[in-house]
Amino acid sequence: MTTYHCPQDGTRSPISALTWCCPVCRGPWDLDFRPAAGLTPHVLPGRANSLWRYAEILPLTAPEVSLGEGRTPLVPLTDTVSAKLDYLMPTLSFKDRGAVMLAELARRLNPDRVVADSSGNAGTSVAAYCARAALPCTVYVPEGTSPKKTEQIRAHGARLVTVPGGREATALAARAVADEPGVFYASHVFNPYFLHGTKTYVYELWEDLGGRLPDTLVVPVGNGTLLLGAALATAELHALGLITARPRLVAVQAEAVSPLAEAFRAGAEDLGAEDLGAEDLGAEGLPTVGPVAPTLAEGIAIPRPPRARQILAAVRASGGTFLTVSEDEIRDAQRDLAARGFYVETTGVACWAAVRDGSAHRPPGSVVVPLCGAGVKTGMAG
Repeated sequence: MTTYHCPQDGTRSPISALTWCCPVCRGPWDLDFRPAAGLTPHVLPGRANSLWRYAEILPLTAPEVSLGEGRTPLVPLTDTVSAKLDYLMPTLSFKDRGAVMLAELARRLNPDRVVADSSGNAGTSVAAYCARAALPCTVYVPEGTSPKKTEQIRAHGARLVTVPGGREATALAARAVADEPGVFYASHVFNPYFLHGTKTYVYELWEDLGGRLPDTLVVPVGNGTLLLGAALATAELHALGLITARPRLVAVQAEAVSPLAEAFRAGAEDLGAEDLGAEDLGAEGLPTVGPVAPTLAEGIAIPRPPRARQILAAVRASGGTFLTVSEDEIRDAQRDLAARGFYVETTGVACWAAVRDGSAHRPPGSVVVPLCGAGVKTGMAG
């Protein structure tokens, strides 16, 4: 294991310290990690049929908590758009890619307990992998979280805490507990091991496409863990000489909750927390917001993602952009995918809603969208 470092002020911390954020600025950690040489398409046949086959580029190897996650199918939707079926993961969402890394890290650190916060899918995933690792786990979720997701969390033996208010209130409640001694905060936002799990999404595309990547990766963005994992993977593949050009990153948000899209269009580098007055700052000095507009894409309804600066920079560096989709477009996309044989939850259809047949926003060239969560988690939109 290596060390955490803060991308804002350079502060470092050993992984074993269980320090979940930078103690100076309270921002998310990045990881001091460099992939090893030696990964080529030729060395992969015969390896484990899971994301752990990419051992050279992972900060952890030889896991004990794997459920066989990864290696999801890539299926054409049109002549130029393909879908990666990450809803076929063990807990039925792409969050398994990062959660298995967090649970494996926690197993090795042996904390007294694991704490997570989530709008649903990350919580179900952390609960499942903590069950696999025999680690006590508590998951904080906002009131109004899909009953199927909370049922899944409880089924895996985790303690469920429902927090009044929205996603930000839930995160603050979990972070207050995360500061207690002996607690491992399995944050899919603050802990960079999660991003090193989600980056395997792109490594699988690279392998399945014969050592290349599509022209454009379209990804849903709330906290940005899949997008930042994708940016990490494309940078690594390029540095290793395994690709010659990086794909565009196109980020999709719901119109109802689209702070990053608005910041991108305004040319901002961040969400402008420095412009808030003292009365707008809540616990830990973090900006607070009013009630979040309701949206069918609950998994990406994040008003103030902690890694906003990194997300905006990654999209710009790739030559990509942000797209937003309406509630009607989300409903229509879910029905359209179901008619094609794919039963996907409402958050997971956002990218197809943005670039589906007839869309004026479909990027040129080859495109891949993720179908991130199974429809049984939320049901069909009304």
